[in-house]
Amino acid sequence: MKKVKLSIVILGFVLVLVSCGKVEGQGSATQWQSYSGDQVVERKVDSLLNLMTLEEKIGQMNQYSGNFATTGEVADTKSGEYLKKGMIGSTFNVFGADHLRMLQEQNLKHSRLKIPMLFAADVIHGLETTFPIPLAEACSWDLELMKKSARIAAEEATASGVAWNFAPMIDIARDPRWGRVMEGAGEDVYYGTQVARARVRGFQGIEDYTDLAKPNTMMACAKHFVGYGAAQAGRDYHSVDMSDRTLHEIYLPPFKAAVDEGVASFMTSFNDLNGVPCTGNQYLFQEILRDRWNFGGMVLTDYTAIMEMVPHGFARDLKHASELAIDAGIDMDMISEGFVTHLKSLVEEGKVSEAQIDVAVSRILEMKFLLGLFDDPYRYCDAEREKEVVMNPEHLKVAREAAQRSIVLLKNEYSVLPLKKEETKRVALIGPFVKERESLNGEWAIKGDRSKSVTLMEGLEEKYEDSGVTFTYAQGTPLPVIDRSTQKVSTTEVPDKSGFAKAVEIAENSDVILVAMGEKFHWSGEAASRTDITLPGNQRELLKELKKTGKPIVLVLFNGRPLDLSWEEKNVDAIVEAWFPGIMAGHAVADVLSGDYNPSGKLVMTFPRNVGQIPIFYNVKNTGRPFDENNPTDYKSFYIDSPNTPLYPFGYGLSYTSFEYANAKISSDQLERGGSITASVEVTNTGDMDGEEVVQLYIHDKVGTVVRPVKELKGFKKINLKKGETKTVEFTIDEETLKMYNIDMEWVAETGEFEAWLAASSSDESNHLEFSLVE
Repeated sequence: MKKVKLSIVILGFVLVLVSCGKVEGQGSATQWQSYSGDQVVERKVDSLLNLMTLEEKIGQMNQYSGNFATTGEVADTKSGEYLKKGMIGSTFNVFGADHLRMLQEQNLKHSRLKIPMLFAADVIHGLETTFPIPLAEACSWDLELMKKSARIAAEEATASGVAWNFAPMIDIARDPRWGRVMEGAGEDVYYGTQVARARVRGFQGIEDYTDLAKPNTMMACAKHFVGYGAAQAGRDYHSVDMSDRTLHEIYLPPFKAAVDEGVASFMTSFNDLNGVPCTGNQYLFQEILRDRWNFGGMVLTDYTAIMEMVPHGFARDLKHASELAIDAGIDMDMISEGFVTHLKSLVEEGKVSEAQIDVAVSRILEMKFLLGLFDDPYRYCDAEREKEVVMNPEHLKVAREAAQRSIVLLKNEYSVLPLKKEETKRVALIGPFVKERESLNGEWAIKGDRSKSVTLMEGLEEKYEDSGVTFTYAQGTPLPVIDRSTQKVSTTEVPDKSGFAKAVEIAENSDVILVAMGEKFHWSGEAASRTDITLPGNQRELLKELKKTGKPIVLVLFNGRPLDLSWEEKNVDAIVEAWFPGIMAGHAVADVLSGDYNPSGKLVMTFPRNVGQIPIFYNVKNTGRPFDENNPTDYKSFYIDSPNTPLYPFGYGLSYTSFEYANAKISSDQLERGGSITASVEVTNTGDMDGEEVVQLYIHDKVGTVVRPVKELKGFKKINLKKGETKTVEFTIDEETLKMYNIDMEWVAETGEFEAWLAASSSDESNHLEFSLVE
C-alpha cells in the first residue's frame, strides 16, 4: 500500500525514539509488564512516553464511539473537542477503509506527537459475511471451523480499518434466561477453554498469531472478566455472588486459556463480583490477571462501566470511580470520560501517581507499535483490499458450511426427515420464520446487511427447484414485538390468531407440515433477558391447531438461546434447532432438511424442561441423598412436579444415520503419576447414510478432598464415518487430565479411583470404564 508523506515522517520520528533508548526518570520499564517482551518495542514505548505531557498520556486512555468526524472535519461535539487536543486514544464502531482513513487523518492532524488512533469494533460473528451466532457455531464441535470463521472476520474487519476486536466472549453461561448466552460457547468449562483458544487464534492469526503487525490480523479481546454469565436470575448486569472455588473452577479457566493463547486485551465485566464491581476489582485485575497469570496486554472497560460504579453504590462520583478503576489496573476507559475528566486532578491531589498512568499508557502504546500503526497508520485502511475481501464467494461458502454444521437435530420421529424429493410432494410452509429475513443474522451482526440474508423460503425453493415438490405458504402468526419503552410484548396482550385458519387449510392439503418459528433477533443478546423461554407470542397455540390435522410436523427453530420445548417435544415429529445461522441461513437449513447435509451438531447448553429447573447443567455435584429415577424413594433430591433430567442434555444431537459404540477399553486400570493411559471405543455407522459423530470423554473423580461433579468433559473428537464403517477413537488420560482444586485450593491431581465414559452425550453412560491414579 502506498504510504503518505505523513507516515514517513512518523516512521522517522519512531527511529529517533529507538535510537534514544530509555530516558531515565519518567520511563516505565521497571514497572510496566510488557505483552510482547520485545525490547526494541519497549524502548520505543519508553522513549515516546517521556516526550508526552500528562494530558497527552491521559488522552491515550480515552475511548469514544466514532461520531466526531463524519464529513472530513471534526464535528462540534465533546468528543470532537478532545480530538482537537489529541486526546482520544481509540475509537470504536466506525467502519469502512476510506472513512477510517479520514478519521486517522483528523487524529494525526491534531496529535502533537503524531500518535495514531486505534480503531475497534464488536465483530462477534463476522463483519459483513455473517456466520452463525457463537453459541450455534460452538454446537459444531469443530474448532478448526471456528478458527476459520474468526480468521475470515478478521480479514474483513482489518480491510475495513478495524484492528481491535471486542471478541471473543468467553463467559461460561448456564442460565438460558440470560440473553447473552448467544455470544458464548455454552456451559462447559473444558469446552469453553478450547473454543476460547480457537477464536483467539483465528482473530490474531492462524500461522503466527503473535505477529499483530500483519495487515490481516487484529487484537482479540477476552470478555467479560469475570462472572458475567452467572448474573442472578439470568437478568443482564445483575449481581454475581459466588465462592472463590466456583470462580476458579468454572469461570476463570477460559480466560486463562485465552492468556495462554496470547490474547492481546481484556474487557471488564459489568457486574459486581461478591460486592465489588469488576471494573474496580483489584483482586481480579491486579492479583489474578497481572500477578498470577503475568498478563501484559491491555485492559479496557466495557461501555460506561467506570461511571456505573456510582449507581452500583461502590463509588461516590465519577472522579472516585476513576480512581478505583485505575487502582484496579484498568488501562482504557470506554465512553465514561472518567479518566480524561478526572485523572489529572487525581494526580495533582496525590490520589493517583503519574507512574500508574505511565504503566497504562505503556500498554496502549505497545499495542499500537505491535500493530504497526506507527510505521503506517493507514495499514488497515485499504479500500482496494476491502473490495476484494468483504463478502467474497469463498467467505460465503464457509458461512454456509458453518451454518450447516451448527444445526442440531433434536428429534426425528419415524424418520420424517430428510424431506426426500421422490417421496414428499406437497409441503406446507407455515410460521413467522418462513420468509423472515431480518432476524437470520442474529444479534451483534455488526455490519451484516440483513436484507441480504437468505430466507428459508428462498433456500427451499432453490433446493427443490424442478423436483416436483410444491410449497404452499401461510405465515399463521406474526412474531411478537417488544415495546422497549414499556417492556411489554404486544401479541401477548392481544394474541393475533387471524392467520390460523389459512395455515390449517394448507396444512390439511399437504403431505408434511414444515413450521418455522422462534424469537426475533433482539429477543436475545445484550439486555434481552427472559423469564419465559417458551416460543414467544402464540406460536405454540398455532402448533396445537396444526397438530389436529394429523399430518407430520417438522419444527425448525430460529433462536438465540435454549428454549422450553416440553410441549413441542411431545407433540411434533421432528425438531431442527437452526439457531440464528447467519447470512447463508436459508441455504444451510435447506441443505439439512433435504439430506444433502447430514446434521452433526450437538448441544453445548442444556435445554431445560421448564424454567423451574434453571440453572441446569450436566456437571452438577451430587447430594448426600441423590435421586435414582430407577429406584425412587421419599426424601431424595428431586422435584415432585418434574423429572430431574433435562429435556435435551449437553452434548446431545441426532443424525440421519445411527452410530453404535462398542468394545470400550482402557490400556491399564492403573495410572501412575507422570505417566498416561489410553481409553478407546469402537464407533460404527450402522445407518444408511454417511455421517459425523462427536465422541465425548467424561471423567468422574469418585472421592476427593472436596466434592467433585458427577462427570466432567475431558476430551472430544469429531469423526466422519461412511455407512457401515467402524473407527476406533482413542483418548489419552494423564495426570493433567485429572487435576482439580483441592481443599486447600491447590491445582493438583489426587490419587484415588476414577470412572470414565466414552459417550455420545453427557447422559450416555453405556461405555463405562474405571481406573485409579496411584503414586
